[in-house]
Amino acid sequence: MLDLSRICNLHNSSLQCRILNLLSDARGETHVLKDPSWIHYPWAVTGTPTILFFFFFPFKKANSYTSITYRIVLAQLISVLNWSTEEGKEAWDYVTVRKDAHMFWWLYYATNPCKNFTELPLVMWLQGGPGGSSTGFGNFEEIGPLDSDLKPRRTTWLQAASLLFVDNPVGTGFSYVNRSNAYAKDLATVASDMMVLLKTFFDRHKEFQTIPFYIFSESYGGKMAAGIALELHKAIQQGTIQCNFAGVALGDSWISPLGNGPFGSWFAFQSLLDDQGLAEVSQVAEQVLDAINKGLYREATDLWGKAEMVVEQVTGDPLGANLLGFLPGIKGPWLVMSGLGSVLRLPTIRLFQRHVRHLQQNALSQLMNGPIRKKLKIIPEDCFWGGQATNVFLNMEGDFMKPVISIVDELLEAGVNVTVYNGQLDLIVDTMGQEAWLRKLKWAELPKFNQLRWKPLYSDPKSSETSAFVKSYKNLAFYWILRAGHMVPSDQGDMALKMLRLVTQQEEGGPGWR
Repeated sequence: MLDLSRICNLHNSSLQCRILNLLSDARGETHVLKDPSWIHYPWAVTGTPTILFFFFFPFKKANSYTSITYRIVLAQLISVLNWSTEEGKEAWDYVTVRKDAHMFWWLYYATNPCKNFTELPLVMWLQGGPGGSSTGFGNFEEIGPLDSDLKPRRTTWLQAASLLFVDNPVGTGFSYVNRSNAYAKDLATVASDMMVLLKTFFDRHKEFQTIPFYIFSESYGGKMAAGIALELHKAIQQGTIQCNFAGVALGDSWISPLGNGPFGSWFAFQSLLDDQGLAEVSQVAEQVLDAINKGLYREATDLWGKAEMVVEQVTGDPLGANLLGFLPGIKGPWLVMSGLGSVLRLPTIRLFQRHVRHLQQNALSQLMNGPIRKKLKIIPEDCFWGGQATNVFLNMEGDFMKPVISIVDELLEAGVNVTVYNGQLDLIVDTMGQEAWLRKLKWAELPKFNQLRWKPLYSDPKSSETSAFVKSYKNLAFYWILRAGHMVPSDQGDMALKMLRLVTQQEEGGPGWR
């Protein structure tokens, strides 16, 4: 019987699957995959794992033989074997996006067992904060091939896409600046920097220029993703960047921080605030909203920090990533903030602790500044992962509370596929708020979108337990992810992976589905 791993000297299940699919197609019998014992020989195989010569290849079934000359199979098998060398392939580098501003990226090629990476999309992941590291938290805590213990992740997105992690804005993660005036201070600079990086990336990696390219994001990363997506769309139209931009996904995103409804109502709805507590929180929230309406965004950021401190005092500090910490028997990924400690009560510093520090806990920091730093070999000696994160956050203070609903409107009007998804239990960016800013869109098709009923989704086809709901019309989709908080892939990995396949049109039902 045929032993592919022995013949190829490759104990590679994906290679075997790929070859068996090929043989099944050539024979025209789907049962070849189910029972490889149907494959008989004599045949002769010589050479290395990348060179196979098939001189005669008979199949046997019910006393009938079908001969396939080696020429039919050889060309495709060589392609398969060449593809296998890409399996597990990685690349990383720095791009100087401005003077004294250096941005780090890390690419993983898709490792689907039966598909070439060219048959799957490329997904760029943007973390929140600002100051949270995609190459660290997004990679090792959410969607990358390994978890923070360097064990394989069962729900890695590499099954369905190649992944590009970017430490953005500059100063985040392994990205760094040489001078303090090189930090980004607004979304326009963040987007401009990313255009430099993406142009460099696609120019160097032309194999990805025609592959569908998606931007996925989380928290403040969603706000950055919206601005970046719009600038990328313009750059493609102008011909300055060559890529097949297919859409943007805004996860638990900081699109409209407070202008989306009465802050505190979600906490009261979840029995985390009584009437007196709600009144206290609402009072300071009104001050935040007044500052936003007056365009005093830096002041609004400080007031927002005070608002969250009031919530801490009234509720006992539940402002982690989700409600999971309050549900018995369920452990969420959010933790009580550590690091700067309670002695630093400045509102903006407290905001940094709450929105960024949990993205770089000690264990992850030790991993990134230890084994990962040694693996990468290109990190400057004076650059430490997460070392400039505080400065990243503080420099974006004036931009933190600016809403970007109008940018989402522009994306929709331009025909860009936009996906919004939110964890049901998110306390940082609650679903009620996301629904509220969505209703403020001026997109002409919004009334038709609103008239639709949502559809239930199931991460396990064998289970009757609903995992999410989705509503999709033309180039807008909204996913309500059940039993998930602020970090959807961490809380509901199976559903997040299914959503990825839906959004990237590997399964029917995503935005812009044809």
